[in-house]
Amino acid sequence: MITGLRLTTAWVLDQDSAKEFFVGKLGLELRDDTSLGEGGMRWITVGAPDQPDLSLALMIAGPPSLDPESAEQLRALIAKGVLGAGAFSTGDCQAAYEKLTARGVTFVQPPERRPYGIEAIFRDDSGNWYSLTQPFDELDETASWGDCGT
Repeated sequence: MITGLRLTTAWVLDQDSAKEFFVGKLGLELRDDTSLGEGGMRWITVGAPDQPDLSLALMIAGPPSLDPESAEQLRALIAKGVLGAGAFSTGDCQAAYEKLTARGVTFVQPPERRPYGIEAIFRDDSGNWYSLTQPFDELDETASWGDCGT
């Protein structure tokens, strides 16, 4: 039976830039940075220091993982900024927003109260968007869903 989630993927346009973004700007720890076999694909994983059982693979949108046509289509979607790659949690969304903004992270939505928590939205250097959420213990049905509720 399934006992948990250990790995998820963010498709990126440049692995070095992505590694610097996730480690240098977001403060995640580097878990792996290696090539798989001679001339093989580069394998980079990062993760939150307090969550050792879950890693994020920073995969280049190209061969050998994808055929050339699929890679081109995926790169276009990434560059357009239409791919959401996940949600990060925090105990204080406003403080994290201020700290990450000072580090050069681009936010497309400042912290706002939602039914599930206080949420800000940012993009990585490739264009993927992520939620930064300070979750509530209980759903606040009086809070706005924002653009999702219309």
